[in-house]
Parts: sequence; structure tokens; C-alpha cells
Amino acid sequence: MRTSKIGFVSLGCAKNRVDTEVMLAKLLHAGYEIVEEDTRADVMIVNSCAFIQSAKEESIETVLDLDWLKKNHILRGIVLTGCMAQRYYEDIRKELPEVDAVVPVGDEGYICEAVEAVLQGKPYERKTTAPEELPLGGDRVVTTPPYTAYLKIAEGCDNCCAYCAIPMMRGPFRSRPMEDLIAEANMLHALGVKELCIIAQDTTRYGKDLYGEYSLHTLLEALCTSTEFSFPWIRLLYCYPDKITDELIEVMAKYDAIVKYIDMPIQHISDAVLKSMHRHGGSAVIKDAIARLRRAMPDIVIRTTALVGFPGETKQDFNELARFIKEIKFQRLGVFAYSREEGTPAYTMQKQVPGKIKQARLDNLMNEQYTIQHNDHTSKIGQTFLVLTEAYDGVAECYYGRSAADAPEIDGKVFFTGPGGIQPGTFVQVHIDQVMEYDVTGRVVSGEEVK
Repeated sequence: MRTSKIGFVSLGCAKNRVDTEVMLAKLLHAGYEIVEEDTRADVMIVNSCAFIQSAKEESIETVLDLDWLKKNHILRGIVLTGCMAQRYYEDIRKELPEVDAVVPVGDEGYICEAVEAVLQGKPYERKTTAPEELPLGGDRVVTTPPYTAYLKIAEGCDNCCAYCAIPMMRGPFRSRPMEDLIAEANMLHALGVKELCIIAQDTTRYGKDLYGEYSLHTLLEALCTSTEFSFPWIRLLYCYPDKITDELIEVMAKYDAIVKYIDMPIQHISDAVLKSMHRHGGSAVIKDAIARLRRAMPDIVIRTTALVGFPGETKQDFNELARFIKEIKFQRLGVFAYSREEGTPAYTMQKQVPGKIKQARLDNLMNEQYTIQHNDHTSKIGQTFLVLTEAYDGVAECYYGRSAADAPEIDGKVFFTGPGGIQPGTFVQVHIDQVMEYDVTGRVVSGEEVK
């Protein structure tokens, strides 16, 4: 009997990717064959995102594209999992007949049962409506390049920002036990991972529910002092300004393995907008977190995100945000236009901002950020940085990788020339020669390759 072949499309954030990796492991253990090409699959699983409107549209378009393979090739069924399946379970079953099984977040532990139902032409009925039924952790098939991986330390979110549907899709915040995380880190190290990216919906809340206090600093210290493994780079993503404790900053500054980089979304700086957004802590908290981070680590790279066009955001509010970004000079910045999401408090708020104004404000901030980042990159010319090699670009005839200042998938690249044979995952010292928009170019310094 032929082994059924399963393909995956993972959309959205790195946290969703980890969920995909856990489902892949379950399917492999059950005897299915995992294939990369959708044209070879008997069943395709789409792990969807529904954070904003564009993400929902991408999820639907992916399903519709795959439906062509059902009608014209060997594909026998489509399974939709993830946030969109959780948030719109009944709507999908009624209005998207191309999907053969809808598996919400809390049901992802039953992915094998859903796939088998599709293969047998039977309906799949969800087991739970609660996203918090999603198991924490589990065996994984790592899908990132072998030198980098994500460690998801918690699930869900308790912040309940007014614009965000994540709490209704992912459930309340739940930390994973520290011993489980250390064991998983050990497994990832054994696979050859050199860059460990720490993620959660709110990474800085880690441990509050399990241990009664914010415990990210304790976890980081355990990762840095383990006698069983040692990661050259440990990177923090999805941190919140109101939970940047002095203990966390002390540990970040203490250990060389923790790259001097933090992803810390602020969303806005106007106190009126922050209050309307239901963000925890006002502008003073944000400014204090930035000041303490930079005081302890003067070279730290701070990545943040800003949300423009939130209901009620005035021209004065926006100008305050623009001035702040120009003054603070975040080395990395992403800007998003507010997406009106049903079921969230902001959906029914008055004074919705027109789309053209939202886009103009987004463009304004990104134009300013281009200048800030260009100037920051220009200041690096003539300096030498440690770079993690990712691949060789045959067209450009050079290698590319990332410095400690650049997170995977969201930041820029370092393009560089060097001797032949540098393998992905190799650390090299690169002398920076030029700036190329959001990237930099350089050359390997002879004799300084780091094993």
C-alpha cells in the first residue's frame, strides 16, 4: 500500500512555523511521508494566519490556488489549520467548500486524525473550541535552515490590546516549564543550531503564570550556563516595554551569547493613543525601557513596530510619533496601518481613520526610517562584524548572511565576497565596504574565519 504524501504551507509568524513543525513530527511518527512540492501531495495542510486583513486574504488565496491541484492533479484534499481556522471555523465550513477539513488551534494535536478523515473522504469534526487545548511543545521537524531555529517559550496572550484578535485565536498566556525548554534547546543544539531565537506572543511575560514572577532572565541564564550545550547567538523577539525588567537587562548585558538586539514593539508614543489601544504602560514606560537598555548596552540594536491610523489618531498624535522615531533612531522599524478586525474593541470605536491617511502616515514613517537606517549602516563602513553565512548567490557571485544586528526573515542582509567553500552556518568576520538600501556589502577578512 502506497504511503500517503502530505505537504505543508505555513503562513504568518515564526510562532505559527513552530506549530507547523510539531504537526509535521506527528504526521511523520504516524507513518505519512512529508513532501515539499504541492504537486506530489495527496493532502495539503495550510497553517493559516488571520492577524490582519492581508493575512486572511493570503490564507484564502493559498487555499484557492491549491484547489486547482484538486481539480487537475493528484491532490485529494486540503486541511486548513491555524489562526484563521480557529477564528472563522463555522464561516470556513459554510463559505469555503474548497477546504476539506478545518482544524482550529486547539485541535492541532489531532492533525493525523483530520488527515486520515480527508483521505477516506469522511468529514472531520473538531474536538474542542478552546485554543488553550493546544499542547505546549512536542517533537518537531525543524524547517528553518539548520543553523537557526526558534524556541517558543509560551503560548497565548493576556495583553488584550484593543486592535488585536490574538487572545481570541490563541487563548490565555501559558508558559512552558523551564526544564522542557532546556531539553528542547539541547535537542536543537544537537541538530547543529547556532542561532536560537526566543519567541512567544509576549516573550517578556514568560514565567509569570508558572513561577509567580517574570522569569525570562532566569531562562536566559540557564541557556547561557548550561554544561550540555552552548549557542553562539541567542536572540530575543516579541518583547514588551512594560516588562523589560532590570534583571533581564543585567542578564542580556552579562552574557556574550545573548546578541545585543531586542525586538520590542511600541506601537505608538502618544499617551492618548496608547490608552485607547489598551497598551500596558504609557510613553514614560517606553522611554524608560529604551533608556535603560541603551545605558546598559550602548551598542544594542532595538527593533520596534509602530501602528498608524488607529481609531481616533489625530494629526497631532501622529506627529508626536514621527518626532519620537526621528529622535530615538531605532535601528530597525516596521510600520503597519491599522486593520479593522471584527470582535476586537477597536472595531466599534468611533473616528476610524480613512485608508488614504493611514497609508500616507505609514509612508511618511518608512521614508524617515530609510534615512535613519541608511545613516546607521553608513556609520558601519570600515568596521568589521561577525556574520552568520546563509548561502551563496550565484547570480551576484557573492555570499550573504546576517550580523547580530539582523534577525532572520525580518531584517536585512550582509552581502560579502570571500574564498570559495564557505558553508551555510559558518561564522566569518566581514569588513563592511558599502551600503545597499537596507543591506550592506563587504568582504571576508583574510584569516579571520570563525569555526
